Amino acid sequence: MITHLAIKRQLPFYILFLNFALQAQIPDSIQTINEQKEAVKYPQLQFKGLFQARYLVGMTKDVDVNGLHHSDGSGTDNNFMLKYMRVQARAQISKRTEVVVLANLADFKNDPKSRVLENAYLKYTFNPKLAFTVGQFRPWFGIEETYPIDIIKSLDWSNQYTEFGKLGWTSFQIGLSATGQLEFGGIPFQYAVSVVNGNGKNQVNDNDNGKQYSSRLVFGLIKKYNLNLGLNGGIGEVLSKKVYAVGIDLSSLIQFDSKWSLDMQLEAKQATNHPLYFAVAPELRPNNPDEYLIRGAYFLPNLRYEVNHRNLSAFELSCRYEYLDTNFRLNSNPRQTITPMFGLEFLKNYGARIQLGVQFDRYKHSIANTTQYNNNLFIVQVQSRF
Repeated sequence: MITHLAIKRQLPFYILFLNFALQAQIPDSIQTINEQKEAVKYPQLQFKGLFQARYLVGMTKDVDVNGLHHSDGSGTDNNFMLKYMRVQARAQISKRTEVVVLANLADFKNDPKSRVLENAYLKYTFNPKLAFTVGQFRPWFGIEETYPIDIIKSLDWSNQYTEFGKLGWTSFQIGLSATGQLEFGGIPFQYAVSVVNGNGKNQVNDNDNGKQYSSRLVFGLIKKYNLNLGLNGGIGEVLSKKVYAVGIDLSSLIQFDSKWSLDMQLEAKQATNHPLYFAVAPELRPNNPDEYLIRGAYFLPNLRYEVNHRNLSAFELSCRYEYLDTNFRLNSNPRQTITPMFGLEFLKNYGARIQLGVQFDRYKHSIANTTQYNNNLFIVQVQSRF
């Protein structure tokens, strides 16, 4: 029979044994982290989408909803329009490698040969300082390339962005790009260097042996106001002719308090308008394509108020002013566009919203039976991103 004295003497051994037993049941934290890392399985798939539709009403006599003047009074002055039905798939196939595909199914209403497919690229990230993207993507050459259409602060892309897409500097292009984030003298900056065919998306081949090389630097100047300065430059060769493009932009986000904020964008660009140059008969065009130059600028302030109501998340007020002259040296006819917009956001992060606005277009000279004609357009736009 075990006496009380014997139990007392053996008590330290029982405590020691119990301590070992408990420790054996506590998993090692380092081992758990390693097991969690090993538990990550590839590929990881993510699907997103965007629906965007509009109702347009032309408010100028004899001008249709696309801005085309009809001297005979024909043309459609009101229209329901399906702008986007986008679907995106993103596959993270390894820790450093991702593949992205983006298609706009609404483009099936047009000739789909050079449309529909928008993004189709592979991105390999060595570290935050260096990543390579190859395929069909949007090369960085301004503010608008850094965000998608579904979070745009106005009706649509700026006129400048659309025109520079035709020139091969913006929008969806096929090629290779290197991007990253660095720091210089205590100032953080992002960079992008791209080389593309320059003849748009979904092309079987480049239309010549020339390529377009572009670069972008974005410097974070004042963190408090999210003030960034962007510098853009590009050179290239199109059908054996030298072309160039330059640009500068400023962006800022001022947070007044927890509800009110002001987002501002200012951007200006200039480039060789080589499509216009090559549209002229060879015997009539000058030797230097830089006789045909495009120049544009826009300013977009956007005031936002966070409502955070059960059925309403926020409302926004914006008014974009644009100036664009597609041939300011030889045949100048600048276009000025003012687009005031009012938006209601019903779900966070633009998950669902309604926008109402008017687009006022003014030209120095209105030309009959062309799109270079003064007009006003009323827009109602609804969208849902998922």
